[in-house]
Amino acid sequence: MRKRRLLDLFCGAGGVAMGYARAGFEVVGVDIRPQSHYPFAFLQADAMTVSFDGFDVVHASPPCQAYSICQNFLQRPGAYPDLLPAVRQRLLSWGGLWIIENVPGAPIQQGVMLCGSMFGLGVLRHRYFESSTVLFAPLPCRHKGTVKDGAYISVFGKGGRGFTKARGSQAMGIDWMTINELRQAIPPVYTEWLGRQLMAIARMKSW
Repeated sequence: MRKRRLLDLFCGAGGVAMGYARAGFEVVGVDIRPQSHYPFAFLQADAMTVSFDGFDVVHASPPCQAYSICQNFLQRPGAYPDLLPAVRQRLLSWGGLWIIENVPGAPIQQGVMLCGSMFGLGVLRHRYFESSTVLFAPLPCRHKGTVKDGAYISVFGKGGRGFTKARGSQAMGIDWMTINELRQAIPPVYTEWLGRQLMAIARMKSW
């Protein structure tokens, strides 16, 4: 049986990619900027125009700053591009198996929310995932502590007080990124969980 291929759009340093690889996918990353720490095959290109040919699944993590709670604090609405609707339309036009990831507050439609506490991680990084298929979360959030008592290192997207490279790496299960890359990363366990569901569907589609 051939290995299923997944295209990772707006890939960054590869937190998403590592999870999908652990789920069994051959992953190719796409980003408009060079990503020297990306751990798999990488193509520097525009995610809005790159071809989807030859891929079983497309994952997209369009820039989240337009929806980030941090931007509300800074009162900078409109300072960042809102690419999510255009990405969704492109994926719908393609017609294959796809998934979009973004932050709380993003216009995700009928998505599943994942949190580090669902997987026993020390990070409260809520992320929403919209897909062309039905996906499931493992469990509800299980926050047993707060940021103040030190049980978790982050509620919001970019870290928070006490967020260091060592703590971030341990909390998210990522050991190859810089601290700035960690602040924007998705813990691989999220996409490993979702990737196993997508892999089962991709295999059924080929039967």
